Amino acid sequence: MGEGKNDGMMWALVKEKPEEGLWMKRVPIPEVGPNDVKIKIHKTAICGTDVHIWQWNDWAQHTIPIGLTAGHEYVGEVVETGEGVRGFNIGDLVSGEGHITCGKCRNCLEGHKENCKDAKGVGVNRNGAFAEYLVIPASNVWPCNPNIPEEMYAIFDPFGNATHTALSYDVLGEDVLVAGAGPIGIMAAAIVKFAGARHVVVTDFNEYRLDLAKKLGATRVVNLGKEKLPDVMKEIGMTEGFDVGLEMSGSQAALHDMIHNMKHGGKIALLGLQRTDAKVDLETVIFNGLNLRGIYGRKVWDTWYKMSTMLQAGLDISGIITHHFDIKDYRKGFEAMISGESGKVILDWAHVND
Repeated sequence: MGEGKNDGMMWALVKEKPEEGLWMKRVPIPEVGPNDVKIKIHKTAICGTDVHIWQWNDWAQHTIPIGLTAGHEYVGEVVETGEGVRGFNIGDLVSGEGHITCGKCRNCLEGHKENCKDAKGVGVNRNGAFAEYLVIPASNVWPCNPNIPEEMYAIFDPFGNATHTALSYDVLGEDVLVAGAGPIGIMAAAIVKFAGARHVVVTDFNEYRLDLAKKLGATRVVNLGKEKLPDVMKEIGMTEGFDVGLEMSGSQAALHDMIHNMKHGGKIALLGLQRTDAKVDLETVIFNGLNLRGIYGRKVWDTWYKMSTMLQAGLDISGIITHHFDIKDYRKGFEAMISGESGKVILDWAHVND
């Protein structure tokens, strides 16, 4: 396990300056505490959050400390464990949950870590996985099944967001509307189809991503620049509105559209981040008896278990990975993400020291 120049330093993608971009630089290899696991990173994927950090948008400026190593979607192998760690061995293939929870609040104690009030995000509030090595608590490490391709584990974080959202309501035989054909929306469409939904309608304005959604299981895709939902519903024989809505876009207009095309008593899961001043037609929500549920992160470890078992049961989302780059070409990876003409982008760390 060569550590490059063996000087206690490693390569990492760092937010070095308060402007657009990330910079590859040498930083200290993180220390391993008694309950920690050190992971040598094999592959990482670029998240929409990483794009915000790259672009240095308003959210990033208020959230990301200068000098932070970004990244939280990854797979790698265990190279060191703290003296208190049991159940992990050197060489184990692992990924990990990106929210480091407090372990003491009511939700943590009840086993609802996804609702921890003091969660810290890897690659957001603490140094992340765009590096040769990542150190996280052993309680955040997920053992990988060698029968599942390694690169799938690099996207278990966003796949987990999709799974948590898609499985938040029963979809067997239901008509599901997915607003937003980003990678997570596309994966959610694939999951609800796999889980037995009847019509799975995905809306967006991006033709590339709508085509990708169709390949992965959407039964109908709708470019809202060209078609209206009520017309599409009539065309496919729906009479009362969608049973389940998955809001993945964070667009106020999309949420409004969804609320007005649900059946009475319909259920909506909200993953897309709305602006704090977003207007919601609560009159319709109330009169139509709609159920709105906010979704954050993944259930630990329920969602992770379901992801693994769905893949073993035949769910195929491999098509969501559209680009692979060597980590030295990370700029090309971010360009692909920002273009909107991509699914998930994988960055390979194998040759970082060549």
